[in-house]
Amino acid sequence: MRIASGQFSAGTDPQRNLEEVRQLMTAAARGDAELLVLPESSLYASNEPASILASVAQPLDGPFISGVAASAKDLRLPVVVGTTEANPDGLPFNTLVAIDGAGVVQATYRKVHLYDAFGYTESSGISPGVIANPELLNIAGLHFGMLTCYDLRFPESSRLLVDAGADVLLLPAMWIVGPGKEDHWSTLVRARAIENTAYVVTANQTGPLATGYSIGVDPFGVVMANAGESPGVIYCDLTAERIAEVRGRVPSLLNRRFRVVPREP
Repeated sequence: MRIASGQFSAGTDPQRNLEEVRQLMTAAARGDAELLVLPESSLYASNEPASILASVAQPLDGPFISGVAASAKDLRLPVVVGTTEANPDGLPFNTLVAIDGAGVVQATYRKVHLYDAFGYTESSGISPGVIANPELLNIAGLHFGMLTCYDLRFPESSRLLVDAGADVLLLPAMWIVGPGKEDHWSTLVRARAIENTAYVVTANQTGPLATGYSIGVDPFGVVMANAGESPGVIYCDLTAERIAEVRGRVPSLLNRRFRVVPREP
C-alpha cells in the first residue's frame, strides 16, 4: 500500500491550520495515497507554556476534527492527525485521531509520555493518556499502531504496539529544534524500525519550532523517503512481503526473552 506523510508548521490559528491540513490531504489524494499521516499538535502550536492549551483545546466533534473528517470523506482518504483534545475532567489530552475514508473516527491515542524535558513541561498543561490495549488500524491487510513524538524515546511504547500485532508504527510529532535534536530524531526512528522489524512512518512539524525531516523507514532500517525541512508530502510503498522477509532474516522478536509490563504508578 502507499502511505503519505505530510509536514507543515502549525501556528496559533486553528482555522488556518485546518486549511494547511486540507491542502496536504488534497496533495496526498492526488498522489494515490491510501493513508495520510499528519503531525502532532496540528490544531495549535506555539512556544508558549503548555498551560495555554486548555484555552484552545477542542472536543473530537469540534470544528477542527470535524473539518478534517469532512475532507477525508470528500477525498476518500484515511488520515491520522494530532490535536489537543478538550477534557471535561481536567487538563486536555495530546491526542492522535484516526479517521477513515468515510470521515468516521476509527481510533484515538492519547499521548502517554509527556514532554517534560529540554526545559519544557508538557505535563503542566496536558493530561497523560491511560495505558491501555492499543487500538490498531487495519488498512490494505497491514496493521498500524500509533504513538506520539516523545514516546519515541521509550522503546517499550513501540514494542507494546508490535506485541499487539502492529506491522507499521505511525509517529506524528512536533520534534522541537535544538542542539543534537535532528540526530536524535533520525537515530531513534531508525532504531525503533530495526529493533521491531517494522515500518515506521513519521510526520513531523517543520520550522521554526520543529525540525522537519519526516521520514519513512522500512523494517531493516532503510530510509525510504525524507521530507527535508520544507512543508510538503512524501510517499512510501509498504508491503507485507518486506516485513516477512526481514523478520525471516532477523527473527529478533521471536528470540527475545523479555516482555513489556507497565510500571506501577
